[in-house]
Amino acid sequence: MMIFESFSRLLLLLALAWFVMTNLQYFSYRYDRLLFHHTKPLWTIFYLIVPILLYYVGGQFYWIFLYIVYLPVLYMWHRKLDKKLVLTARIKRFFAILIAIECLSEASYYYYRFDGDKGVVFILLAALIISHAIETVFRYRFRVLAHQKLLKRENLTVIALTASYGKTSAKHFLTQILSQRFKTYATPGNVNTDLGICADINNHLPDDAEIYIVEAGARQKGDILSIALLTEPHYSIIGKVGAQHIEYFKTIENIQSTKRELLVSPRMKLGVVHESAGVKPNNEVLIVRDEQIQNTKATLDGTEWDLALEEKTIHFKTPVLGSFNALNISLAFLLARTLGIADDAIVQTVASLKNFDHRLQPIRTTHKLILDDSYNGNLEGMLSAIELAATYEGRKVIVTPGIVESDEASNITLAARINEVFDLVLITGAMNADILSSKIDRAKRKRIFDKRDMQTMLGANTRTGDLILFANDAPTFV
Repeated sequence: MMIFESFSRLLLLLALAWFVMTNLQYFSYRYDRLLFHHTKPLWTIFYLIVPILLYYVGGQFYWIFLYIVYLPVLYMWHRKLDKKLVLTARIKRFFAILIAIECLSEASYYYYRFDGDKGVVFILLAALIISHAIETVFRYRFRVLAHQKLLKRENLTVIALTASYGKTSAKHFLTQILSQRFKTYATPGNVNTDLGICADINNHLPDDAEIYIVEAGARQKGDILSIALLTEPHYSIIGKVGAQHIEYFKTIENIQSTKRELLVSPRMKLGVVHESAGVKPNNEVLIVRDEQIQNTKATLDGTEWDLALEEKTIHFKTPVLGSFNALNISLAFLLARTLGIADDAIVQTVASLKNFDHRLQPIRTTHKLILDDSYNGNLEGMLSAIELAATYEGRKVIVTPGIVESDEASNITLAARINEVFDLVLITGAMNADILSSKIDRAKRKRIFDKRDMQTMLGANTRTGDLILFANDAPTFV
């Protein structure tokens, strides 16, 4: 019986830890975000608090609950996740620590008759605390190594960029433009935290790279400052600043001051900054104003616009979709010419830029036109995608969870325009479902409660000739 209870207790700890680490990984191991900004608080109640409370009051009957109810339900929860736990080195170290502490607890009971039977919470907390301490040491060591590696590369130019939205697209465009002349490497995918950037520098930055482009993201004040001090960029781009992640920053002013942290670098030569960042003009910044982006024409075939400079006006044409990308590409252009690339050469490269996957990516099938904008989660970008969809002559369908990590007013504005343009609205996720449903009354609307049912729903509710816009894609945990 003792062996059965010891095994069952270990299984319970592993299950609880699996839930905790899955959620911590979602929020970049930020305990404050997990505790105070979790968009699914009922998960914590059902999968963590309730099983722990029942463990302390259930006695021998608890093991029936564990095997018959908790483990099967947790397994089903895990299966439904679209972002499952990734077994990184950090996760493996945590589980090794957890198992070691549990084994010591069991040994103390058998050899010293110390009652470890009620220590589930203690063991879990101890493993989290020890793991956090170890990772803090590792993180400091990785950061020092990454910082030293960059400083030793005297011929490497570092460019950092940030924005409330569109920063990954801007990085993608800038990389294509600079690659025409320099050996250019950029942080991959959506890597934009100091820990991710450290890992990228230490493990992936090519020895022959001449330019390193770093994307900087933030969830709280100081995040971008940490990246600026780590990479010490020579040049920076600060794109459009808005209400994205307003729930963390509380005010636009806090977002602006956080984005401006990117300019804090002892090696800074020039920052190309959109006016929305609230930077005062000086010799180290080039301010880009909305009024300089003129005559924008966005269609399902591409985008055209003029960039008005003091000395001349430059016309751009690109196959990249979305009027908001006129700003992103213009920022990239201004930095590229600072590095010595001729205007005509940049314009020519812009004319052949490749669309970035999942950001207004057109997919033409035999019977339907799909606009995959699932990585675009801000109001301006989503409205731009809707305006493109409005130019389509056939029936229009949108699949969206609304805007995540933004304010209610933005979702109301979004819903109003969706209601005007689309014939069918498929609402995913629960976060903004009530707001969208209350403001959409002309268009037919349906809820998708489980993302695994999306393909079936689309097959049953769309027809030949439809345009389908995937606008944002909220993961299961929101």
